[in-house]
Amino acid sequence: MAVLELLEAIEAVDWGSLPGPAGLYEPARAATGLRALATAAGLVRAADAGSLLAGGGLGHDHSGAVFPAAVAAAPLLLAVVRHGHPAAGATALGLLDDALAFAVRDQYTRVATPYAEAAPICCALADHLRGGSSLLAARGREGKRLLADAAGHWRFDAQEVIAEGDGIAVFGTLAGRFPDGCQAAELHRADRVVALERVILLHPPEAGVSPDASLRVDGVRSDELVPPAVLFPARCGPGALARRAL
Repeated sequence: MAVLELLEAIEAVDWGSLPGPAGLYEPARAATGLRALATAAGLVRAADAGSLLAGGGLGHDHSGAVFPAAVAAAPLLLAVVRHGHPAAGATALGLLDDALAFAVRDQYTRVATPYAEAAPICCALADHLRGGSSLLAARGREGKRLLADAAGHWRFDAQEVIAEGDGIAVFGTLAGRFPDGCQAAELHRADRVVALERVILLHPPEAGVSPDASLRVDGVRSDELVPPAVLFPARCGPGALARRAL
C-alpha cells in the first residue's frame, strides 16, 4: 500500500462515528496521528504521531484504555509497519502491542466485525494481527511475541454441527491456539451472545495445511448452535453483555 493509498484509507474511516469514552477518545487525534505516522520520515515525527495516537487517538496510555478506533486502525498500522519509514514502523508496532495489552484488561468493550456483531475488542485486534502474521514474524522478537499473545485469543467459526450423546460435535475452522482441556466460551449468533460452559478441542488444525478443526460442546442441543456461529474465549468478555447460560 503506497503512502497515497494509505492516506486515502485513513480518510475513508469515519473516526467520529466510532464509540469511545467521553473525555478520553478524541477522533481528531486518531485521524491526524495516523496521517502523521504514515508520512513520518524520522524518529521525531514518528514519536510525535505516536503520542497523538496513544494520547486519545487509539487509546489512552495513562489510563491503560484502548478504543474501538484501534481495531479500525490495526490494518493501517500494519501497512505502516510494512511500507513506512523504519521509525514509523517501529512506532506502529509499539502501538499495536499496547493496544492488545490494554484490550486484554478491557473486558467490557465490544466491536462490530464482519463475523460477529459484538466481538471482544482483544479478539478483534488479534484477528488483524494474525492477518499480518508473515509481516510480524519477520520483525524479530517483538513481532513474534505479539503473534504469540494474539494466538491466545482464539476464534472458531462453526460450519456444521452433529448431535453426539448429551452434547454436539462442531466442525469448522480454528484461528489462534485453543488451550488444553475443557474451556468456557462465548457463542455469537447474529445479535445474540450465549455462554458455553464446556468446550473441548476434539481435532486441532493440521499445522501449515488447513485450519479445519472440530470441537465438542457439552450440555447443549444441536439446534441451539446453528451455523453460522463464532466462538471466542469466555475470559475475553465476561461482563460485556447479558448472556443466557445454556
